[in-house]
Amino acid sequence: MLQDVLKLPAKDGLAGRNYYCLFGLLSVSGLRIGEALDLTVDDVDLDDGILTIRSSKFGKSRLVPLHATTVTVLADYRGRREQVLAGGLLPHWFINGHGNPLNYDAVNGVFHRLTAGLSSQPGRSRPRLHDLRHRFALSTLLQWYRDGQDVERRLPVLSAFLGHVEIRDTYWYLSACPELLGAAKKRLEHHWEQIL
Repeated sequence: MLQDVLKLPAKDGLAGRNYYCLFGLLSVSGLRIGEALDLTVDDVDLDDGILTIRSSKFGKSRLVPLHATTVTVLADYRGRREQVLAGGLLPHWFINGHGNPLNYDAVNGVFHRLTAGLSSQPGRSRPRLHDLRHRFALSTLLQWYRDGQDVERRLPVLSAFLGHVEIRDTYWYLSACPELLGAAKKRLEHHWEQIL
């Protein structure tokens, strides 16, 4: 899907890049769509590879570290963004080709167009933007299980990273994926085998 975003038509070369960058950021950071759209230039520190999320869903702020590959994509986007603005100033990080901030309806419309051809699973609706956040959380938890890490001990880290107020909100992810439940079951069985 992300490669298809780059093919979006744009006179200024920004349309495909802004959605590529936005959807990619959502999938590797676990941000809420509103948090990503509210990012300002001052919130994106590419030198240190950190995003500052201000006054998120529950009024909390947090820092989100970025992988070097994500910083590279964001740096490329910054250059293209500066070309579109041609010296003009706009505080929002994600902008359209006219120099206006991206809005949820436009982003959601593009996401639906790009995912229209994806087959949905029985009993499930078509993909949603919020599913990128869920996938990030599930992938993180699965990787921790595969690496043999103490998931219970690390869960507060993921909870803080996602901006959850209560850790119980993060526990929901443990029951949301059969593969994750299988990994947890395997870990528990191994634990009991050691005891018995």
